Amino acid sequence: MSLSLRFAAGSHKGMIREGNEDSGYAGPRLLAVADGMGGQAAGEVASSEVLSTIVELDEDVPGADLLDALRSAVDRANDRLRVMVDDDPQLEGMGTTLTALLWTGSRLGLAHIGDSRAYLLRDGALEQITQDHTWVQRLVDEGRITEEEADHHPQRSLLMRALDGRGHVEPDLSVREARPGDRYLICSDGLSGVVSRETMEGTLLTYGNPGDAVQELIQLALRGGGPDNITCIVADVVDPADQPSDSPIVVGAVATVVDDTSTLPTTPASRARELTAGEYETEALVSEPGSRRKPKPKSTLRRTLPIWGGLAVLVAALGGAYYWTQTQYFVADKGDHVAIYRGIDSKILGLNLASTYQSYDDLKLTMIGQTNRDAVNSTLDAASLTEARHTIDRLKRQADVCRRAYAADEAKKAAEGNPGGQPAGSVDTFPQQNPGFPATLQSNAPVAKHTPTTASRSTRSSSPSTADPGSKGRGTSTTSPTTPASSAPPSSSPPAAAPEAPGSGLSAEEADLAKQCYPRLPGTTGTN
Repeated sequence: MSLSLRFAAGSHKGMIREGNEDSGYAGPRLLAVADGMGGQAAGEVASSEVLSTIVELDEDVPGADLLDALRSAVDRANDRLRVMVDDDPQLEGMGTTLTALLWTGSRLGLAHIGDSRAYLLRDGALEQITQDHTWVQRLVDEGRITEEEADHHPQRSLLMRALDGRGHVEPDLSVREARPGDRYLICSDGLSGVVSRETMEGTLLTYGNPGDAVQELIQLALRGGGPDNITCIVADVVDPADQPSDSPIVVGAVATVVDDTSTLPTTPASRARELTAGEYETEALVSEPGSRRKPKPKSTLRRTLPIWGGLAVLVAALGGAYYWTQTQYFVADKGDHVAIYRGIDSKILGLNLASTYQSYDDLKLTMIGQTNRDAVNSTLDAASLTEARHTIDRLKRQADVCRRAYAADEAKKAAEGNPGGQPAGSVDTFPQQNPGFPATLQSNAPVAKHTPTTASRSTRSSSPSTADPGSKGRGTSTTSPTTPASSAPPSSSPPAAAPEAPGSGLSAEEADLAKQCYPRLPGTTGTN
């Protein structure tokens, strides 16, 4: 069964905007609303050009495939914007939404991109038949916020998809079966963002004439503050015998003459030519004061994904990345000592991603050996704070072993340089094998005892003094001649041994750790 449409359309710049960047078109075969954006980048140009392109679909004999026709028209409109931006770089950033219904017989094709909306009133209930391509709608779809929260979200106008000439766009496409008595509403978010669905439903049920319904809906949006441009189309599905509409109506930025309701010529070619030339403008059904419109930029909050959407994703990614870095830890040098750092040893956009978590001033780099020193200078990553603290404990133990080893070195040197503490001519076995490494720390090279050599075995003894007959009464004594070393009997008491160094009592494991303390940095002692 062949059905027809009876329609009305209207547009208003709202209470805040100084110009109207919305465009609307209502014809016997095509209903469409485009909400331009870009402010100084000419959003009104984008919405006008898109409708001027797709108006060719409003033919007397539409093509058999509704979706192919709509997809092709959307691609042509987007290509048209691309050419305009290439010709005039000042238009870079402009874009527009598009919601269009293409009619044939009892079927209609729906093409949608952006946050303009289409509703169907059937059997007394109003249903939204499009889905917003916005950041907030994505949050709703993912269950992160509710529908009620979305209505008041500060970023509810942030678009994820729009026609902007930047690349290929993929509109939502669908085919619907129409019934007599159905009523369709297509509008920009200047209406749907201010007037609730329940109020719109009640208005569409109350006003039988499409023109009266359009005027009341716009007035409701204005009474709600009119923060944005308002454009809407109401179309009833009727039998061809019930006086359907046959003259197209254009409203908003696509028109150029204010106050009087204007219509376009009825042939597709002349409609497209006149729309492109921009010679017909109307604020249909709702007149506004003034003789000419001078477009002014509206808020630049509304942007497409390549601008604001991409920025939001980037900020979210950076925030998540930074949060992750603050769960990481590593051990590195801080001046002349060791510290635990929180974050990662890197910078992004000049921002340092690491900060000192805990500093260990007494854990000196000079006391942990060259291998550990190199590792700390290159940073020692840790899977957790606990692991980082285990690394600190290991370095502290290494430093303690080195401190004791260096103290043993110093004690041994002091003993070697003390003639009364170590007999001259004694020889240590290990230093001859590995010069520069303390013998007391070699677990596999026992230290030789200080054994007196033949040359050191001489003893001094004093014979009882014998009075010289000539020295009697002078109180002097005469020492007996010294016995030669080769014939002197060994002393019954052992020679004095060198004092044992403090670090000589190392376990086998500690002795292995002590090996890492060498080569020893100049100036290090067992007390620093």
